[in-house]
Amino acid sequence: MLYHLLYPLRDHFIAFNVFRYITFRSAYAAVTALLISFLLGPIFLRMLKNRQLTEGVREFAPESHAAKAGTPTMGGLLIIVATLIPTLLWARLDNDFIWLMVIATVWLGLVGFTDDFLKVVKRRRKGLVARYKLSGQLALGLLVGLFIYLTPLLSHPSDVEVPFLKNVVLSLGPAYVVFVMIVITASSNAVNLTDGLDGLAIGLTIFCALAFAAMSYVSGNVKFSDYLNIPYIAQAGELTVYCAALIGAGLGFLWFNAHPAEVFMGDTGSLAVGGALGTLAILIKKEIWLVIVGGLFVISAASVIIQIASVKLRGRRVFLMSPLHHHFQKKGWPESKIVVRFWIVGALFALLALSTLKLQ
Repeated sequence: MLYHLLYPLRDHFIAFNVFRYITFRSAYAAVTALLISFLLGPIFLRMLKNRQLTEGVREFAPESHAAKAGTPTMGGLLIIVATLIPTLLWARLDNDFIWLMVIATVWLGLVGFTDDFLKVVKRRRKGLVARYKLSGQLALGLLVGLFIYLTPLLSHPSDVEVPFLKNVVLSLGPAYVVFVMIVITASSNAVNLTDGLDGLAIGLTIFCALAFAAMSYVSGNVKFSDYLNIPYIAQAGELTVYCAALIGAGLGFLWFNAHPAEVFMGDTGSLAVGGALGTLAILIKKEIWLVIVGGLFVISAASVIIQIASVKLRGRRVFLMSPLHHHFQKKGWPESKIVVRFWIVGALFALLALSTLKLQ
């Protein structure tokens, strides 16, 4: 919005010329998101507590989680608001990718909100029925997939690059739409499964957003994309603003979500954030890179799949408890140590993903 209001006035006031730079607008999107989180956070927490929108302890949760009972949930609403307002303020609103990100964030935020609402207000222990939640995720994937495949935004919309292999792509044709549905659904659920310890999921999200911010910027820059031998995507650069807003919102939410957490993001936040990361990877044609960027999200989801498969096929557990972070809790690791160590590994995954760009 500010770009469209102030940049045209650059001939009258030269300082407004800075709005042409994505880096300038991205930096202020992050700052704006952080300030919104700090200003609205306390108000939001009071509202949740007054309405008694609190989360109970999950069945079979580690014993240490008993103290978390009564902590407000639905904190994902704060993440969504603190991400979208700066995005709409600082990004170019004539960019189709920005609107896709807004739609993806709100769409899965509503799916997660419905799940949280049924749990904490209607007292339905399982929340939204799994098939309805899955339908919402797949529907968003279908929308994004069809939009990319049928509109001329990308020169080769159904091509999927392969990391570490130069000039190697997988041409999926119409099956690309199904691939997009799988990516968004998997990404959304992986973040949801990882959201089990104070600050864990949002901290890892920040590292993922940092990596995707860099990838978006170089993908949308003719010189950088040519130097790195990656596809130039004209509208991708503006996604840096969204990523920066997500980073600021993540840091702001972490202020309240750090151990011991004052609020949980709930499915409202985890599904929205996970879906947003998946959509980002799709728009900048780094779908497979998502596995590296969000490596710990993938590992957490895989630990659940492995545990279920092992119990059904062998009648034995591989982990003391899944997802993986609960396994380490059962081994006696303090929660803060698990979170910080997972952050470190998450940062390494993000750096590894960035390093692969030069290997193309």
